[in-house]
Amino acid sequence: MDAELAAMAASGATTLVSLMVTDSWAHARALMGRFLTRAGADTTAITSLDDARTRLLLAGTAADERATSGIAAEWQSHLCRLVEAGALTGEDLSGLEAALRRLVATAAGRPATVHNTVSGGTQHGPIVQAGTVTGLAFTPDPSPRREQG
Repeated sequence: MDAELAAMAASGATTLVSLMVTDSWAHARALMGRFLTRAGADTTAITSLDDARTRLLLAGTAADERATSGIAAEWQSHLCRLVEAGALTGEDLSGLEAALRRLVATAAGRPATVHNTVSGGTQHGPIVQAGTVTGLAFTPDPSPRREQG
């Protein structure tokens, strides 16, 4: 395998592993599942993804870097084997890497989680929970309301 393909496999694997601990993991897993299916990989590859994520999540703070680099090396090796077997081309690998990087960018651009609690009786209007709201307008409800007393 040439150095350029090996570098793409390494970058893709590193990006994949970084997504394992984000809210974007479900999207990354689905993307990898489709990619591996097209490449003709067996179903154990998806199981291996899930196992790798579990190991990464269970790693303690001291072992994070070692666990991350070890899992990235495993997936780099897996991607390289698919290229060497002819199941993947450089174009395929480049497309995968680009798709994973888009997921990372999307995950980085997300606002923090918002949690609101509404209490204190009956609410007579819309309640909106959002991180950012732009261009939102409410029209008054024309029906008369009876206040409970």
